[in-house]
Amino acid sequence: MLIFFLFTCLSFILFLKSLPLKSLPAWASEMTLLSPWSYQEFFAFRTSSLMNSFGRSCIPLTRSKMSINNSNLSSRVDNVETGEMSVLDLPDLVLECILERLPPAELFSMAGVCSYLRNRCISDHLWESHMKQKWGRVIGPAAYREWKRYIASRREICNLKQGKQKGLVRLLFAIWPLSWTKSKLDNSEKQRIPPPADSIMSWYLALETGKFCFPAQVYNRENGHVGFMLSCYDAKLSYDSRTDTFQARYPPHGRRAGAIESNVTWDRLRAQPVDTPPHDLHISDCLNDLQPGDHIEIQWRRNKEFPYGWWYGVVGHLESCDGNVNYCRCHNSGTVILEFRQYAPGSRWRHTAINRRNHGEEGNEADGFYGGIRKLKNEREISMWKILWPTEVLE
Repeated sequence: MLIFFLFTCLSFILFLKSLPLKSLPAWASEMTLLSPWSYQEFFAFRTSSLMNSFGRSCIPLTRSKMSINNSNLSSRVDNVETGEMSVLDLPDLVLECILERLPPAELFSMAGVCSYLRNRCISDHLWESHMKQKWGRVIGPAAYREWKRYIASRREICNLKQGKQKGLVRLLFAIWPLSWTKSKLDNSEKQRIPPPADSIMSWYLALETGKFCFPAQVYNRENGHVGFMLSCYDAKLSYDSRTDTFQARYPPHGRRAGAIESNVTWDRLRAQPVDTPPHDLHISDCLNDLQPGDHIEIQWRRNKEFPYGWWYGVVGHLESCDGNVNYCRCHNSGTVILEFRQYAPGSRWRHTAINRRNHGEEGNEADGFYGGIRKLKNEREISMWKILWPTEVLE
């Protein structure tokens, strides 16, 4: 019996040796030592790596470095025991402080990491500061109203598309197998969900990508054409992020098509200072306060088919006044003299007179038509005109 047992064992050993088995890699023996927690740690590390590659804005987090070799197996076990901290484990206040310091591009990337961060990253209060910092100087109430109309038109188009898609889905359910249709719907749901259309993030992205054209005003239009020096005209602007400049589309001038100007820089733009359309007369509310030395802007257009532009000038003295401040009574007169000192003395564009008590549109086809007046009280507005002052006196 013993001889039979030994013969059986010897045969089995010879059989095993005859099998063409390859030795397992070194890491295989180590993986058998890992606890279930280690497997979770490895999976978490891979997930966090993908998250960091997708959104570079993640703060540096302490992660356990899992290396598969004999030298650091003990350190890996220590990391497993201490656990891992992700950005989602941060307190709400800390996470909010981090998100507030992210630039727009990284904040946008962070919104694509997961649904929780998406809900945090699309908050209006985070994007409001970015909007004010970059776009606040050129975006005014008129641009905001235009954005609301833009959203409304997009919603109408979206509702029409959704109606057509619902009809298409019904048709697909009727024709194609249910499993195939469901897989297509599941794939469409996995696509990136855009931010709400009425959010500040959507507005910022629409401006940044040039998809939304907004109304504003351009100084010295048409590349500083001499006929538009020290003027500011309304235009529809679209941004080009590659060149960090704008394309300006001006309204038509009479029978002429609207002009288009490219490569308009930021320093030539401003938000519309008053809520008056370019073809309408601005109602002046400062006429009784005007006195010599005041800085003003006045509407002017070539003829009544043209839109108004805003032209810079100063209030001057009457011909009967010698300019002595102790004896000047120009502010009590019903006539106000406006000077445009960028033009040479004797030029017909050098000055004009308006009626203080009954001012409307004044002028003629030869000299153009002067419209409403606004008094400049903001030093930043005045300094902007001085920066744009021509190097040579205009005739």
